[in-house]
Amino acid sequence: MKKSNQAFSLLIIVFAMVITAPVVAQQKTKPNILFIAIDDLKPILGCYGDKLVKTPNIDRLAKMGTVFMSNYCQQAVCGPTRASIMTGRRPDYTKVWDLKTKMRDINPDILSLPQYLISQGYSTQGIGKIYDSRCVDKKMDAPSWSVPYYNYFKTEEKYYAKETGMPVLGAYQLPDTKELALKYTKEGKEKGLVDKELEDYVSELVKPSVECTDVPDNAYNDGANAARALEILEKLKSDTKPFFFAVGFSKPHLPFVAPKKYWDLYKREDMPLAPFQEKSKNSVDVAYHNAGEMRGYSDIPPLLSFTDQKDFGLTLPIDKQKELIHGYYASVSYTDAQVGKLLDKLEALGLTKNTIIILWGDHGWHLGDHNLWCKHTNFEQATRTPMIIAAPGIASTTITASTEFVDIFPTLCDLAGVKIPETLDGKSLKPLMNKTAKSVKDFSISQYPRSGTKSETERQGYASSKVMGYSLRDKRYRYTIWMTNDFRSSQAFNADLIVGTELYDYDKDPNETINVANEVDYKSVAKDLKAKMLAFLKTQVK
Repeated sequence: MKKSNQAFSLLIIVFAMVITAPVVAQQKTKPNILFIAIDDLKPILGCYGDKLVKTPNIDRLAKMGTVFMSNYCQQAVCGPTRASIMTGRRPDYTKVWDLKTKMRDINPDILSLPQYLISQGYSTQGIGKIYDSRCVDKKMDAPSWSVPYYNYFKTEEKYYAKETGMPVLGAYQLPDTKELALKYTKEGKEKGLVDKELEDYVSELVKPSVECTDVPDNAYNDGANAARALEILEKLKSDTKPFFFAVGFSKPHLPFVAPKKYWDLYKREDMPLAPFQEKSKNSVDVAYHNAGEMRGYSDIPPLLSFTDQKDFGLTLPIDKQKELIHGYYASVSYTDAQVGKLLDKLEALGLTKNTIIILWGDHGWHLGDHNLWCKHTNFEQATRTPMIIAAPGIASTTITASTEFVDIFPTLCDLAGVKIPETLDGKSLKPLMNKTAKSVKDFSISQYPRSGTKSETERQGYASSKVMGYSLRDKRYRYTIWMTNDFRSSQAFNADLIVGTELYDYDKDPNETINVANEVDYKSVAKDLKAKMLAFLKTQVK
């Protein structure tokens, strides 16, 4: 009787394996997705033609996949652009235009990419900065993840270098900075300050814009997150479901902190200064800002007292400009090294051949051009972004056709072999990648709000704005209209609300030195681009 029961049990197990095998096999036929997000990364990369930067690992990924040379963000600031990427919807639909609005407070039923992939049989996990934490719930948008989100910037202490411990103020390891931070933290507490007030008090006194010190990669958050991400990848290998694993790196976002070995890759005297640091001729004042994000670092205000300030942007001494640019390059190389660790681990685990890998920087960054620093504009340096996608079975190529971030959601669905939701604003780029089409759209659209108030100079984000600039970028031109009275594309267009128009010809003027919107020689071009802009806006009206 006992042998009979054992035989019966064995039969049941075999039968279960036969029944479930097709299901498991079907799940495993779908490719995994490694989704790499990099904060404030502009196309200063070897694969984008930069001869100075050292990015061997991102360049390695580029040789595996498709490099999109003319890719643009929907809004050049973290919260809105990431909400747009993750949902495949433009900012006027997500209604996230700032660093305060929580996406699902406005659109509780909005569908995110990882949320949709869960319904398609995927396991979805995330670590580091994917969404901007200020624009989602405390669980980094709970509906997006089948496994609770690991962390935002910091990870568990055990992943940091033992000799340094965790960075102070979330960023710094230099002993002098750590000592000052502890001093002012104690001082602030004695004054009765707590939480955000205490943090602001300390940051105002000790928050340098750069740091170079000889520490391991995991002395800083990105290195520690990379170490933990490798462990997660090892666990994902044995998962019966295909995975969507999002890994977000915060550098080269300010402050520009990176281990000394990455600073040593460059010479300060080789740092390239922006060739044009003025307002464009015939410019529109509302197109500019005062670099409030940069002004928030404690070593910047002292420079302003002896540097003649223009009435726009942020005028910095040449030495400081070179230091900041050096820090940006060093931070890019530091992040590149973390990307390399992910690629190496994926290869070691035997997962590369069945994994879609996408890498993107959420928007561009001004490094002194137009006397601007940071992002927050509709200019080329703020809106043009790197995007690289490597997919199984698709040969490496370079695409110059127009693409934008709302295209990521449908593209990854198409590459993964799952149905594309009909509600998305973007288009699949797979036809470009497999060379069955030369283009999928004629232009990209970016936008940026301006409040026109004192808070604009501080630039920490706002809930509403009186002016919105919509910018159309095609192969040669950028056409921008600035609309007042809280205009949004969901409303019917009203020409009376236009407060400024810009037109730049990148074939003749790559540095945007002249706004030719009202020049006779460009009359027909301006008319044509305006018609295209109005046609686009009309499609957005609800």
